[in-house]
Amino acid sequence: MMLTSKSVTALQPTDTEENPYFYTFRVQCTSCHETHPNWVSFNRFDVHEIPGSRGEANFVWKCRLCTKTHTASITSGPKAYEAQEKQGSQNILEMDCRGLEFIEFKPDGEWEAKGVDSTTTFTGIDLIEGEWYDYDEKKGEEVSIKEITWTVGR
Repeated sequence: MMLTSKSVTALQPTDTEENPYFYTFRVQCTSCHETHPNWVSFNRFDVHEIPGSRGEANFVWKCRLCTKTHTASITSGPKAYEAQEKQGSQNILEMDCRGLEFIEFKPDGEWEAKGVDSTTTFTGIDLIEGEWYDYDEKKGEEVSIKEITWTVGR
């Protein structure tokens, strides 16, 4: 993820066992390259049995075209996106994907962040429109998140 933030840091999805964040992606089969027609969502707390295996995964998908079963599990994260002098890409989530590839991310759900140099916590941040603006009362200045670029890769 890359973004331009003004006076906020520690951006991350609101993701607790009591209030899990549902990560939403477009998914593609790596065997036949069929892309699922709908967005798919899953969270890091739910696990599902893998058919024909003893294993479990956060996401289990059977491709309609080639009928192969594929899985994905969140292995690390979510990690907060920290504001830096020089903005750059930062990983917020790591997954182990078997037989599938996530090709696009949609930031459904609520995010949270903290004010830089203040103790202000911002919750209920909606990033679906690609930008967010608020006001930090303690610092007496506008805060924002904009120019977000989501990259899904290996």
